[in-house]
Amino acid sequence: MQKKSIHVGMAGTRFMGRAHANAFHQVNRFFDLPAVLSLVAVAGRDSRRTAAFCKQWQVERAYGRWRDMVRDDRLDLVDVATPNHLHGEMALAAMEAGKHIACEKPLADSLDTARAMARASRRSSCHTFVWFNYRRCPAVALAYRWVRSGRIGRIRHIRAHYLQSWGGEETPMSWRFRRRQAGSGAHGDLNAHLVDLARFLSGDEVKTVHGAMATTFIRHRRTLGTKRKRSRVDVDDAFSFLVRMKGGATASFEASRLAPGHLNDNFIELNGEKGSLRFSFEDMNVLEFFDAELEEGSEGWRRIVCTDQRNHPYADAWWPDAHLIGYEHTFTNQAADMVRVLCGQEPLVPLASFEDAYQTQRVLRAAVLSASEGCTIPLTAVK
Repeated sequence: MQKKSIHVGMAGTRFMGRAHANAFHQVNRFFDLPAVLSLVAVAGRDSRRTAAFCKQWQVERAYGRWRDMVRDDRLDLVDVATPNHLHGEMALAAMEAGKHIACEKPLADSLDTARAMARASRRSSCHTFVWFNYRRCPAVALAYRWVRSGRIGRIRHIRAHYLQSWGGEETPMSWRFRRRQAGSGAHGDLNAHLVDLARFLSGDEVKTVHGAMATTFIRHRRTLGTKRKRSRVDVDDAFSFLVRMKGGATASFEASRLAPGHLNDNFIELNGEKGSLRFSFEDMNVLEFFDAELEEGSEGWRRIVCTDQRNHPYADAWWPDAHLIGYEHTFTNQAADMVRVLCGQEPLVPLASFEDAYQTQRVLRAAVLSASEGCTIPLTAVK
């Protein structure tokens, strides 16, 4: 019997556009799914770049206007892989056209826009997905299962950092350094992933935000395509804050683009009554586990390579045990789970919806308020 087809139209042709396109092309080659996912249309502002992208990725239709693509009745899913300030308008238009939507993170450039997107999704019959792709690392998915099974007991501490080093003074101006396009700097870009992972892994929600601090170290950057012209930066380079979770755990979050020695150091650790788990994306195939219930004197961190095709989430779709996977596989794993949901099946681990991502955006906004006002912000004050 011929499988159902899910036709995708994507807005965006740069970094995230490439990552998503690769996932759409690979997903049915590696996963046995109830439907065939096909990227059939791409929209981009630069017609030559969009045409070249479509040729490279074997996409049938190129659109110069994203609104024309969204209205295409042949599409089932619209994928938003654009700068943050465009997410809301595109997603709302896609929902209005009756399309399922996948959107890059953070959900939006502002809490107001994220709220509007979440409210629209509640009224819609369309499925919404957000590309919090790190949930799809087999090691993270395994940690999720272990926390849910009570393996480390009640969680007492969460500590997370996301450190990069690409944003030095030699880095030219881009949309990521402009508030009107990005919404924030390292905070929205990196802390969004950390807050999502903390909520996802713990199954708990943030109660209050404390002690937030935002810093911009490089206030002007060279305008791209020029030698001397400088543009003003109005977002943070680094952002740190503390929270208390509803279940009583304390948590810390730190994001920076100016941390030499850290290329893409997305790290999270959870300490519970019965043990601890920790994960670093720079060693993404590994989950570390400390069993606090072992005989005293015999404890120690256990390094688990999460590539066992029989026991580790997503591993059976890829290579033999210990043949490692990489960044691009997290997007393909998410594409597989989106297909499952669109066909009425359960994902291997939960996907972030617009409603879910809106809750993360509330935490991000509370941290901004805490940093600017120098006080504790309860989440109940951020609607």
